[in-house]
This record gives sequence, structure tokens and C-alpha cells, in this order.
Amino acid sequence: MGVRKRKMADGLKEARKSEYFAKLHNESSSPRKMRLVVDMIRGQEAFKALGILKFSNKLASNKVEKLLRSAIANWEQKNERKAQAGELYVKTVFVDAAPMLKRLRPAPQGRGYRIRKRSNHVTIYVDTINNEKA
Repeated sequence: MGVRKRKMADGLKEARKSEYFAKLHNESSSPRKMRLVVDMIRGQEAFKALGILKFSNKLASNKVEKLLRSAIANWEQKNERKAQAGELYVKTVFVDAAPMLKRLRPAPQGRGYRIRKRSNHVTIYVDTINNEKA
């Protein structure tokens, strides 16, 4: 690796140390369904968002709740203390499409209908409320 690339990589690593996030890869539900759940918690206080996800009827909310708990645990581990209520909030959350499984279903008159089994990637960033104001 050249000097320029190494400096750039080191700068990105330093920036990442102050970000607290968790990622979920290849979740087997469609991105559209996952975005409905994710939109409910975007910008919310972290523990309030956990309550929203806990009592949501959507199946995807279980996975997002677990992911949010992981992001909070990452924050606690990097800061070496426990998070308190009202301290953290969901800074950014987004859903990206993952590779599709493509299948064929038999159809009348010798045709085949395509079935696309979609999956997604979810990323959650949490941050302190005081840090955002500063």
C-alpha cells in the first residue's frame, strides 16, 4: 500500500472510532418491508425506539430491535460505561438491497413465472444527544 492510500485509510479509521453503529447483512425480507419498520425509529431516542420495536406487529421489527441493541452495546463498549435513558438517539438508519435469489415457478402453457426472493442490509448509527448539539 502506498503512502497516500495508507494516510487515507488511517484517517478513515480515526473517523470510525467516534462512530457507533451495527450492521445486519443478508436479512431475508424485502427492503420495502424493512423500511417500514426502520422509518418508525429514525431520529428517536434509543430506548424509546426499543419500546416501539418491541410492541410492533411487523416481523422485521424483531431483527431491527436486536440490531439496535447491538449498536447500543457497541457505544457502551467504546465509551466503557452504560448508556442511560435519554442519552442516545438513532442518528442514521438505512436499508440497502442485497442480492436476490431468482427462482422460476411453473405457469400455464409451458411458461415459467419469475420469483425474486429479495433480501436486504440494514445499518444503524447511534450517537449521544449532547454530541449532536455541540
